[in-house]
Amino acid sequence: MAGLGDVRSGLEDFYRDLHAHPELGHQEHRTAARVARHLRTCGYEVHDGIGGTGVVGVLANGDGPVVLLRADMDALPVREETGLPYAATARAEDATGREVPVAHACGHDMHVTCLLGAARLMSSARGAWRGTLLALFQPAEEPGDGADGMLADGLTGLVPRPEAAFAQHVLPCPAGRVGTREGAFLSAADNIAITVHGRGAHGSAPQAAIDPVVMAAMIVVRLQTIVSREQAATRPVVLTVGSVQAGTSGNVIPESAELLVNVRTYGEATRQEVLAAVRRIVRAECAASGATREPRVEEGTRFPPTVNDAVVTREVAAAFTEAFGTRAGTAEPQSASEDFSRVPDAFGIPYTYWALGCVDPDTYEAARRRGSVARDIPVNHSPRFAPVLQPTLDTGVRALVAAALTRLARLEHGRA
Repeated sequence: MAGLGDVRSGLEDFYRDLHAHPELGHQEHRTAARVARHLRTCGYEVHDGIGGTGVVGVLANGDGPVVLLRADMDALPVREETGLPYAATARAEDATGREVPVAHACGHDMHVTCLLGAARLMSSARGAWRGTLLALFQPAEEPGDGADGMLADGLTGLVPRPEAAFAQHVLPCPAGRVGTREGAFLSAADNIAITVHGRGAHGSAPQAAIDPVVMAAMIVVRLQTIVSREQAATRPVVLTVGSVQAGTSGNVIPESAELLVNVRTYGEATRQEVLAAVRRIVRAECAASGATREPRVEEGTRFPPTVNDAVVTREVAAAFTEAFGTRAGTAEPQSASEDFSRVPDAFGIPYTYWALGCVDPDTYEAARRRGSVARDIPVNHSPRFAPVLQPTLDTGVRALVAAALTRLARLEHGRA
């Protein structure tokens, strides 16, 4: 791609610096400031502080379509164990006030750098296209409220309405590859907090108690049957009980127990069925134990499904085939979740979201031959996860530019 060689070294330095200075959701002040500065240098009109730390660069380049490219900026409360020379050692206070380690264990630093690279290349090639490019850098994807925060702060009235939106995410597959998928790509996710109430007693006198620990244990087991016995094998559902908390001593039966549950589904009908089954099972197990108080079932953060528009995805897939040849392919559905779709949904526009490989190809191939990919290739959110810098960075920049140019008006010999 013309111009990429001229900016590659600077982008690589930017990435290393960003990786070494991660920031939690809603705390991306340093990241946002560096992004805004780079966009202004490239000639973009910059709106910052949207939803707290969100940034949008607007590059108007004559009459034509408007296209939105998006990257997320936040890091995770994870202690990095990659051994990289630019590994993060940062610590910060999370939303509850606890001090936690912080690392870019999901690759958002790569997303930011790729979008800045694409923004720079599009600015330097303004003689080759017409229209308006929106480069959106979103905070707080991990907690799931960053897109909503930007929308609540007036995003849709602040920038021109795009006709399509694009985003990508690094995944643990060979670097240099990109994968598109029509229709459902990422699942919806619901987080549920459950509190069951019993009656406390001495551990030596269980007959005097209504044991919430037993209630919680039975609920954990029974919830698994929602997937295995209530949903068809052709309808993917993931249900995880990620936390069970009860009591503080081995000889004291506590008054209550708390469970944190995560549900992932691909269709609204399935989602409603599973959520209803969770409530039904919790109530029934509490009744079976003789609980005298109703359980509390609270639905918390929710991520929408990511469902790629068929027409837009086909256009991008064709552009990727032209740009990458056999390194462009079809991505498998992922049970991870995202809040990206809230932005194009708010504008009422189609979108597509694709996979960007980030693992050293030789390392991945060796693990594949051993049959040990799941064991030996770190996945997103692992303390050992970090994209290989190249060819991930070059591929991500080229993919964003190729996607944008499927909609922006190309010029030939100076004429549209």
